[in-house]
Amino acid sequence: MAAAHTPRGCWRAAALGACEALGGSFAALSVWERGRGRLRVLVNAGDRAEGEEEFPDEETYPVHQFPEITEFLHERWAGGGEPDAWVETAEGPVEPGPADGGREAGAAGAHGYRQGYCHQRVAALRRRGRGCCVVAPIVLHGRAWGELYVARPVGEPVFGRADADFATVLAAVVAAGISQTERLEEVRKLAFTDPLTGLANRRAVDMRLDEAVERHRADGAVVSLAVCDLNGLKTVNDTHGHAVGDRLLERFGSVLSRCGAMLPGALSARLGGDEFCLLAVGPGADEVVAVATELCERAAELEFGNGVACGIASTGDPIGPVVSARRLFRLADAAQYRAKAARSLRPVVAGRDGEVIRLADSPPKAAHDRRRLRGNRPSAEPPDR
Repeated sequence: MAAAHTPRGCWRAAALGACEALGGSFAALSVWERGRGRLRVLVNAGDRAEGEEEFPDEETYPVHQFPEITEFLHERWAGGGEPDAWVETAEGPVEPGPADGGREAGAAGAHGYRQGYCHQRVAALRRRGRGCCVVAPIVLHGRAWGELYVARPVGEPVFGRADADFATVLAAVVAAGISQTERLEEVRKLAFTDPLTGLANRRAVDMRLDEAVERHRADGAVVSLAVCDLNGLKTVNDTHGHAVGDRLLERFGSVLSRCGAMLPGALSARLGGDEFCLLAVGPGADEVVAVATELCERAAELEFGNGVACGIASTGDPIGPVVSARRLFRLADAAQYRAKAARSLRPVVAGRDGEVIRLADSPPKAAHDRRRLRGNRPSAEPPDR
C-alpha cells in the first residue's frame, strides 16, 4: 500500500494482500458513504465472478441491507469494546463456540445482526459460487470507514475464529494505509491547486498544456488557451484593502469555473496574482471565443472590479505550427497584452489580429516591458514555432 502511487493502487494492494494473508480467493474493499446511505465497492480483487469489475463505477449496496456497520459496530464501541470481524457461510451464520477463546456462545446474535441481516451476504455468497467469507470493519479516525471482505470458494475450509481475529488486525493495517494515502492525496491536491480560489495552479496548467500539445501533434486535436488579466486589482487592494481584493479574485475564479464548464474537459486555473487562464482541448476555436466573450461580460459585472483583459491562442486559428506549450502561451499572452492596451471589452484572438503574432515573436524591448511574455527565450535564440 505504501508503494502505491494512487488511491486505486492502494485499494488493490490492500485487497490482494488481505486475500493472500487469509488464504482467500477473492477480496473486496468497500467504503461507507454516509451521505448516501450506502456501501460503495472500491475494488474487487482476485477471482472475480461474472459481472464483477476490478474497479466498479457503481457497485453499491444500501446500508439498511448490511446495517451491522451502522448498528452492531457502534453498539460494541459504546460498550467499550472494539469492532471484530465475523464469518458468514453460504449455509447460514456461524455462531461462536467454545474454541472462540472463551467468548460467550451466541454473543453476536444478542445484537440481532446475525439473525436479521446475514441473509443478504449469504445470498451473495451463493449467487457468486463462494462458500464463506470473513468481513472486517475498517475504522478510520475513530469511526467506521468501510469494510474489508475476503471470501473462499465452495469446498474450501470455512474461516474460523482465528481467521476473523487476523482479519481484524489486517483491517487495522489497511486503515493505516488508507490514512497515509489520503494524506498524500491531499498533499498532491495542494501542489496543483490555488489555495485562494480552489482553481488549478500554474503547475497543473504546465502539465496539462504539455500533454495537450503532444496530443495536438499526434492527432491534430484543437488546443486553445485563454489568458485573462483581472483589471484594477491593485487599485482595489489600495482603496478597499487586500481582503476585498481577495474576494474579487475568488469571485472571478467562480465566474471562470462556471464559464469553463461550458467547454467539456476544460481546465480553469489561476496562474498567480491577477492572472488566470482557461485551457480547452477538443472544442473548436469559435466555441472557445464565445465562452471567453461571455466570461468578459460576466467579469465586467463584478463589484469593485474593472473587467478583464483576455487573449486567446488556438491551434484552430491560423497561428502557424505549434510544437511547444511555450509557443501557445506566448501567443495567448501577446493577445492579452493587446486586449489590455486597447481596453477591449472582448477577447483578442491570435491569428485574427495580425499584430499579435508579430508581438509574440519579437524580443522584449526592456526589462520592464509588459511583453516579457511567459516562456520567452533570450533574444539570441530564435522563437520556436
